[in-house]
Amino acid sequence: MAPTSPHSLARAARIASRSLAQSSSDIRQSALKNIADEIEKNRNFILASNQMDVEEAKKGNLAEAFIDRLLLNEERIGWITTDLRRVADLPDPVGEVFDEQLLPNGLNVRKQRVPMGVLAIIYEARPNVTVDAAGLAIKSGNTVILRGSRETLNSNRALVQSIHNGLKTTGLPEGSVQFVDSADRELVFELLKLHNEIDLIIPRGGSSLHKFCRENSLIPVITGGIGICHLFVDASADLARALPVVRNAKIQRPSVCNALDTVLVHSYIAGKFIPELVSTLTADGVTFHIDEAAANSLPTPLPSSVAPAREGDFDTEWLSLVLGIKVVNSLDEAIDHISEHSTAHSDGILTEDKANADTFVSRVDSAAVYVNASTRFTDGSQLGLGAEVAISTQRLHARGPMALRELTTFKWVIEGDYLARP
Repeated sequence: MAPTSPHSLARAARIASRSLAQSSSDIRQSALKNIADEIEKNRNFILASNQMDVEEAKKGNLAEAFIDRLLLNEERIGWITTDLRRVADLPDPVGEVFDEQLLPNGLNVRKQRVPMGVLAIIYEARPNVTVDAAGLAIKSGNTVILRGSRETLNSNRALVQSIHNGLKTTGLPEGSVQFVDSADRELVFELLKLHNEIDLIIPRGGSSLHKFCRENSLIPVITGGIGICHLFVDASADLARALPVVRNAKIQRPSVCNALDTVLVHSYIAGKFIPELVSTLTADGVTFHIDEAAANSLPTPLPSSVAPAREGDFDTEWLSLVLGIKVVNSLDEAIDHISEHSTAHSDGILTEDKANADTFVSRVDSAAVYVNASTRFTDGSQLGLGAEVAISTQRLHARGPMALRELTTFKWVIEGDYLARP
């Protein structure tokens, strides 16, 4: 019988981690490809299970943005398996040697990458995280305990079944991927206390989940994935090219953490750019919360899609077709606004001025800083990492998309010729 309590799941993961960490790169690569095959083979079952979750979410009147993150379809299954195969083909970080040197005392020292050990990933809504997290963990030699939200229970059960089938086919222990098959929040609290069995907690969801993990965990926690993302349209920007970038950042997938929340527009070009921006994005179903200066750049009466910004609007991650607009008088003012309101996820500048771009990159301390590109590229797949388990916005260990290398640590290997310290 499969273990069900958090402690038994964690203990089984710790035991499996010994075998997985010693497995060959070829075996782990094969496991990911077999899992992709299993997901494709069982896609109808997975989609039917997901539809059950979607219908329950609709009955519960959950937000459209939440349902969009929850939804799987043929295209998204294709994305999941494509990313999994990309991860499989990436270079294996485990065993990588770096910082090697021969010291004057005769010691040859080097650092060597090793798996973290046992990861616990606690996440909301998006069932693709189940596969991304499992794939990245296996490839980097880590075992993983997965705990999704109650709204994704049927989807995750179906996906984990395919993951276990793929592991079994390859000969790796099924215990390499553990699944908390319950919506009981008390089990999360128990997981956070298992510091003897679990090496790292990665919450992926809203601020309340991150706060709960930080305040209750006895295990190191890496937080991130909450994005109040900005683009600053500089006075020198090519407005014809800037508009499609802003549009992409806002509407390409508005319910995710790297979608655009606030556009900062230099006052020099506000009168030209803001009316075009509002007109274009209104046609896409976007509504706007704008400051007084932005309102003054629009004809009166204001379009029905536009409302005055309220207190707190510029501190809101919209996760929907809502966009804040604020006019600033300088690069310094734009950077100050970002420093005050950003969550240090993804922020960018659209400019033709190299000096302004360099200043922006130097002074904006976000995990991902963009020059003339959409914030939607903050994604493991888009940045050549295959996938990611989370977007870290903290400063310790990892920042930005956490993929294979970010799921490893290192050990010192020290060799001598029967040396004794004098």
